[in-house]
Amino acid sequence: RRFNLDSFIVSCDKMKMVPVPEQAYGNFFEGDCYIILNVSNLVSNSATQSTDIHYWIGNASSQDEQGAAAVYVTQLDKCLGGSPVQYREVQGCESAKFKSYFKNGLIYKKGGVGSGFTHVETNVYNIQRLLHVKGTKHVTAREVEVSWSSFNLGDIFLLDLGKAVIQWNGPQSNRQEKLKAVLLAQDIRDRERGGRAQIGVIEGGQEEASPELMKIMTSVLGQRTGHLKEPIPDDKPDQNQTSNVKLYHVSDASGQLLVQEVATSPLTQDLLSSTDCYILDQGGSSVMVWKGKAASDEERHSALSRAVGFIKAKNYPSNTKVEVMSEGGESAMFKHLFKSWKEKGQIQGLGKTHSVGKIAKVDQVKFDVMELHAQPKLAAQERMVDDASGHVQVWRIENLELKEVNPSTYGQFYGGDCYLVLYTYNRANKPQYILYMWQGRHATQDEVTASAYQAVNLDNKYNGAPVQVRVVMGKEPRHFLAIFKGRLIIFEGGTGRAGVVNPDPGARLFQVRGTHEMNTKATEVPTRAASLNTNDVFLLKTHQNVFLWYGKGCSGDEREMGKAVADLLSEQDKQIVYLPVLGRRKTHRNPPKAPYASDKRLEKEVALHEPRLFECSNQTGRFLMTEVADFTQDDLDEDDVMLLDTWEEIFLWIGNSANQYETQESYSSAVDYLKTHPAGRDPGTPITTVKQGYEPPTFTGWFNAWDAHKWSVSLSYEEMKSKLGDISQITVVKSFNHID
Repeated sequence: RRFNLDSFIVSCDKMKMVPVPEQAYGNFFEGDCYIILNVSNLVSNSATQSTDIHYWIGNASSQDEQGAAAVYVTQLDKCLGGSPVQYREVQGCESAKFKSYFKNGLIYKKGGVGSGFTHVETNVYNIQRLLHVKGTKHVTAREVEVSWSSFNLGDIFLLDLGKAVIQWNGPQSNRQEKLKAVLLAQDIRDRERGGRAQIGVIEGGQEEASPELMKIMTSVLGQRTGHLKEPIPDDKPDQNQTSNVKLYHVSDASGQLLVQEVATSPLTQDLLSSTDCYILDQGGSSVMVWKGKAASDEERHSALSRAVGFIKAKNYPSNTKVEVMSEGGESAMFKHLFKSWKEKGQIQGLGKTHSVGKIAKVDQVKFDVMELHAQPKLAAQERMVDDASGHVQVWRIENLELKEVNPSTYGQFYGGDCYLVLYTYNRANKPQYILYMWQGRHATQDEVTASAYQAVNLDNKYNGAPVQVRVVMGKEPRHFLAIFKGRLIIFEGGTGRAGVVNPDPGARLFQVRGTHEMNTKATEVPTRAASLNTNDVFLLKTHQNVFLWYGKGCSGDEREMGKAVADLLSEQDKQIVYLPVLGRRKTHRNPPKAPYASDKRLEKEVALHEPRLFECSNQTGRFLMTEVADFTQDDLDEDDVMLLDTWEEIFLWIGNSANQYETQESYSSAVDYLKTHPAGRDPGTPITTVKQGYEPPTFTGWFNAWDAHKWSVSLSYEEMKSKLGDISQITVVKSFNHID
């Protein structure tokens, strides 16, 4: 794995940090507190690292232990230069990041070290315990009374007998829960028993199919009488992000702790001052403390205790999540709550977007397609699957049906229409497809609905292989621009239908953006001086003339592309102007015009954000979204829909076994996710649908070491179960157990 994990336990007798053996990682005594140190590389094969400190509080731990853990966390943070992000974790309410360290699940054990209990000892078999297993993505297992009264119909239980582990699946448990439980059982076998224990599985709804295993369970649990309990509902994760985010300034200048509200969402980075500390309250679901690098030592050292005091003052639950971080070491989640965030020393990268006026200015560099294959992450960041040399087909929605567009007009999109664009390219000598759904902002709702319906029909025609991308007018992704080779022209209104006469607008103004044919588009903007800015080329088309207006900040390449677009719009001679031709000139009767947009703030780079992955599932009976921290390809569940947020694009990954309800709900959830995001996200952010097995480089590049053959060689739950073998030769003795 990419991180190094060190774990320490705070003993309740001497209040010292005692190292936990590696084979015991993931096992937590409820009567103790733990400190977990995680060091990870921010980028694969990079020396740049991030450090996280978690302190875990068991439900039965004492106040003294909790206080000692907090002190040790502060000391450890100081030893590491104050750079780590600190997390306060409470048993049963751990963060997704914490759970991600223990891929096979957490096991809560009764007691604690001070009570004479010891951590896992390898190859010890005098064990008899019952584990109640819950969860599909993040699994937890808690020791419960070894009795039938602990069972219910919806969950999974592991009867651990030392040399045998018997898995009992509740009749209402789902396949993903069963698979996770098998992986946990195998982890217990391999880490705690040196691989010598055997595993058996009983399907709770078909107990008669496993008579020998049931005989063993009965010998331990006794004869079952009465009915088992109904399922216990899973804890509801925070699937609805809290858009009510508030920032508070924390000060003790007067000798008392003063907390003053500074701002509400959407937040901006300039609200944070290096000389102070702040508390960010995410609607009570989590509390984050930010420590300025020039804040006083007292303020920095007491940040964690202040967060706990803030929770008490707000009457929030005691298990509210807490993060503490220093300036320059902010967590990805913290930065996601700000509308803009720039790292110190951040420089212009390949094709990064700048916000200029209403349309982003993009400094582009032409792609070397070989780099895309050599560097998958580059393809993902730049949102390019190839060099745009594939085959393009375009249809327009007419009378709710598909109408092929004349290839001579490819690239001309009208705001009153909806279009489907199918792009075909080859990868590893196999055809790949991208289906773009371009929706004009003035198209009727019937046409928008029809475009979605026709997209499904096209998708079915190609056996579900196309990657589907929703393109909002004016938010066209880079690859979409590239496939039209500099011929992309977007008209604000009207239609491209044959025989339809569009209203005469008189003069039309187009903003031309791009430096070569791979990144150029012309967008119609209001015909007034306020639309101009000094960084771009503009084209004014009247009935008699075509004018090219060059802003002083545009480059020679941009001017050349402006001429090329002008040739597409008109064969008339072009006039080049360097002075304004729109609006009123300053006279004694007319006040001066407002200056053209040229502020430096318009050239700021769009914030860089780390990608986030969410599981979308209704396997528990309700549609829920659960975040997956430190995700890998293994976290993509075939039974679910996954949402990948890369900030500039939203991907919906559809597993082969995902049900129709999950697929339908996931799209509306993605739309709601953008609308309710506390950073005030653009609701027009592209949403791309990807099916399992047909992932493009723009998706796979966000995953480290993507394996294209993973699903063809990995074992399903049924296959894994069949390989467990027969453990019927078990004899259970009252206090110990052994294999005959």
